[in-house]
Amino acid sequence: MQRCLLLIVLLFLLKTGVSAQNAAAPCDGDPVYREFDFWIGEWVVEGPNGSKAGENKITRQENGCMLREEWTSATAGTGQSINYYDPAEKKWNQVWVNAAGNIGYFKGGLEDGAMVLKGRWVNPDGSGYLLNGTWTPLEDGRVRQHFQQSTDNGETWTTWFDGYYRRR
Repeated sequence: MQRCLLLIVLLFLLKTGVSAQNAAAPCDGDPVYREFDFWIGEWVVEGPNGSKAGENKITRQENGCMLREEWTSATAGTGQSINYYDPAEKKWNQVWVNAAGNIGYFKGGLEDGAMVLKGRWVNPDGSGYLLNGTWTPLEDGRVRQHFQQSTDNGETWTTWFDGYYRRR
């Protein structure tokens, strides 16, 4: 009887510990929070012609619930973003802010192995335009980041940025 009671208590403690661990880090065990992990790392970013566009560092933060981006352009401009999955919307979100006062708001998700985020770019004076980004992992280990902008409310699109991330 004592052994049975001891076993029940041990099982209860084990189950309670696992539940507490899951509650403390709910994003660690859910694969949807790993969909953008291919972007994690320290990168040299180059344009399509191979010229250096800048450097970027992407880290997992907050027990795996968020990715943080730290960007420095080749001309010393800087910016940061936070990227997180919103389980209520079932969408990835990115909020970008740079030292020039620009803000980007994007939402989306994984499409055919690429992260596709669509949103709006806002200038310090309040003007802005639509901006859509696609992050595609390439077979050689690089990641292509391609942004397209529309200044006519989505009627036409042009390339805003085309960069290739190479691990440092």
